[in-house]
Amino acid sequence: MFQNEVLIQSMDLAMEMIIFFRENGQIIYANHLAYQLLEYQDDLTRENISNIYPKVFDSTVFPLQIKETEFGIVHETLAYRKNHTCFDVNMKYMSVKGHDGVYMTMALDASKQNYFEKRVTALDAEADSAQKIKTQFVANVTHELRTPVNGILGNVRELEKIENDSKKLNLLHLMERSCSDMHSIINGILDFSKLEAGKMELEKKEFVFRDMMEYIKSNHINKIAEKGLQFFMTISKDVPETIIGDELRIGQILNNLLSNAVKFTAIGKITVEVVKTAQLKNRVELFFMVIDTGIGIAAGDQDKLFKSFSQVEASTTRKYGGTGLGLNISKQLVEMMDGNIHVESEPNKGTMFSFHIWVDIPGAEADNETDGPISYEVKVPSISEMQNQENCYQYGTDENQDELRKKASRLILSVEMENWEKAEQFMDAIKQLSQNAPQEIRSAVLRLKMAVQKADYDKTQDAYQKFCELALPEE
Repeated sequence: MFQNEVLIQSMDLAMEMIIFFRENGQIIYANHLAYQLLEYQDDLTRENISNIYPKVFDSTVFPLQIKETEFGIVHETLAYRKNHTCFDVNMKYMSVKGHDGVYMTMALDASKQNYFEKRVTALDAEADSAQKIKTQFVANVTHELRTPVNGILGNVRELEKIENDSKKLNLLHLMERSCSDMHSIINGILDFSKLEAGKMELEKKEFVFRDMMEYIKSNHINKIAEKGLQFFMTISKDVPETIIGDELRIGQILNNLLSNAVKFTAIGKITVEVVKTAQLKNRVELFFMVIDTGIGIAAGDQDKLFKSFSQVEASTTRKYGGTGLGLNISKQLVEMMDGNIHVESEPNKGTMFSFHIWVDIPGAEADNETDGPISYEVKVPSISEMQNQENCYQYGTDENQDELRKKASRLILSVEMENWEKAEQFMDAIKQLSQNAPQEIRSAVLRLKMAVQKADYDKTQDAYQKFCELALPEE
């Protein structure tokens, strides 16, 4: 079929990625640009087309659902590189005449086009509208709220210095945390109102990237350790030491994503990865991934994540707190940095938030220009790691019992220290680990949870002993 050297040479010189594949998805030919942009060497024909365009072709259905009604229609979608990062493309597909069961895709790399379109849109944006007046009012009100909150916080900290009674100190600590939470809410509303009014301006300042990442890590490592989770951070060696951008806002995005990961993960680990994916003169594209093994998000609920004042469901707000502004603010900040943010998730299997932004680099590092995609290695969880994670949730497996014992020991230690907030965190983990247990054990978990929520020491001890007898027999 591809013996015509003139035809092959023409496709290799084309400005589009061209890929031929069979109805089962097996790739049989790709032109030179496809190999270059997707970062494959000589093994692209071993891949399935659904690995390249998973948003268009469903890998779980064989043969693929090829819809004739969509032949020639341009899909604004994502193309996935060999290392599992992605970029925007405009792709269309069609059948190959004279060859039954053979199809082809043609795709244009739209990432640079989208970048320049967003810059033009930002320059042409108008600042006068009724919405901006409303958000300015909100900004004024939230500024005024800072004064009483700061007054309460200051007095609470003075009382903590002179108070010796442990129960009173616990109440003061709770008030201090409440004030800190109020500060976070006020800051979120202020940022949101600035974004809505078009008054948010990014600062361009030179800073050491890895120092910023270490600071972000230090902000979360204690909470992660308290929940008994593992934490990994990997920064590709291609990422510049020094970049020019808004350090505060980049950190704010990562802090939002990491806070959510910690909040919604009771078992397993949290991973942060940063890689450099492109460079154009003194501009570089950085790709961030925040991956957790938490409760996950159903596909039908993922569209709600980035909307203002929105969470997946009302019970999420009651259980975990928050205004639902964090991800919306993060999305807008990412877009102000000429990037996009994406989410991939499955219930009980975890979530991956990924985003890319464009930043400047100092002149010395800009001299090492590598126009186009950058090759790097991204660590992907092994099949055994994924299996172990699934086994944790299957009651009675070795992994499940080990994890239950760890969380139970941390729970009772928190109870002994009368740290009921931490105790509730470990209680949530125990509930998840016992969701497939027999009814008798689930009832014991419920009784233990109710005792913890009431902060009743004696009832918690009794319920804990009963739970251990049923769910954690001595080895």
